[in-house]
Amino acid sequence: MPIPEVAVDVTRSSHLEEVQAATASVRELAIDVEADSMHHFRASLCFVQVGTDARIFLLDTLVPEVKVAALAELFADPNRTKIFHAAGGDLQYLAEAGIRVSGLFDTHRAATLLNWPKVGLGDLVKEKLGATLMKEHQQADFSVRPLPPELRAYIADDVRYLTELGRIVRKACVDADVLEEVLLDCDRMCAEAQVRPDLANVELKIPTQGLNPKQQVLAKAIAKKLHALRLTLAEQEDLPMGRVLSNTALGELAAKAPTQAKEIARIKNVRGQFAREHGEQVVALVRECIEAQRAGALDAEDAEKREREPGKRRRVEALLAFRKDAAATRKVTGSVVLSNPLVEEIASLNPREVEALGTLRFFGAKRLALYGRGIIATLDAVR
Repeated sequence: MPIPEVAVDVTRSSHLEEVQAATASVRELAIDVEADSMHHFRASLCFVQVGTDARIFLLDTLVPEVKVAALAELFADPNRTKIFHAAGGDLQYLAEAGIRVSGLFDTHRAATLLNWPKVGLGDLVKEKLGATLMKEHQQADFSVRPLPPELRAYIADDVRYLTELGRIVRKACVDADVLEEVLLDCDRMCAEAQVRPDLANVELKIPTQGLNPKQQVLAKAIAKKLHALRLTLAEQEDLPMGRVLSNTALGELAAKAPTQAKEIARIKNVRGQFAREHGEQVVALVRECIEAQRAGALDAEDAEKREREPGKRRRVEALLAFRKDAAATRKVTGSVVLSNPLVEEIASLNPREVEALGTLRFFGAKRLALYGRGIIATLDAVR
């Protein structure tokens, strides 16, 4: 079992030539990324780790001359497998550095589609390779220089076992006959990877259970204003926005729509300090949203959105029911049949012919053969 022992620090531009030489003929590489997103409002890329069967390279990307873009050709080569674990955020940081990834194999995504009970890197390395990863440093500040020895060991271990793990997980995908679906999902991740989105435009999730349609519209409006508030506060304090107000607390506040400051401290997951320091601001923005709804502004906006894709919710529900039945028949997880993005795309496209499904970039020939007719019949039943 080839597990690399040597970790090389890449702290000069000349060191990048060594990385290029060492990876020139390698067909499978392990890749990981470290940032300081748990400690600052605007996170920076701190390290890119590249692992082969022989060596590990730790690229210190806070050093101005260590430009990971020098490896752009390597990352973009679709014929050389880049093994990541939970690549979503990593791909965004790499995109900012001028790197586009092709040939991705994501062990987290694969383990999820395999429906394994534990999909964390530490769990998989322990179960499949018998090694223990020290995960207590996951939330460390990787922008600290010099990097403490324990953090250096931690970031090296994140790729030390990943190439071998990737081979094991890939074989499991072949054995379970889900490799095509996994690779299509990985291709989608690469294609859709963008520079980290504007923080002002993140998707906000609100607990809507028990809320009527009008209350749901109000909650969405409150959530947007709360998000804008926490961004302002987070930037002032140079903190990640979640440390000012977590997504869970934001959702609870939006759903409860408190109109008195004393109510805020009693809402689940809202920190007392936030309630004390910003309770009046929250109440003011809630009242502003309530007044906007009374004036008809919020409901008109929501109605306009519904009109753009009439019947889509009904189609989504039908496709999810189809997915559940098909997955049970094939004994796979639902995302193997149709990923959530595919459900959304098909519901929007509302195709009437099987051939139209083949135009969806990440649908694939296998899904077309197995499910094409069933999907069209499902949609026909709710037209």
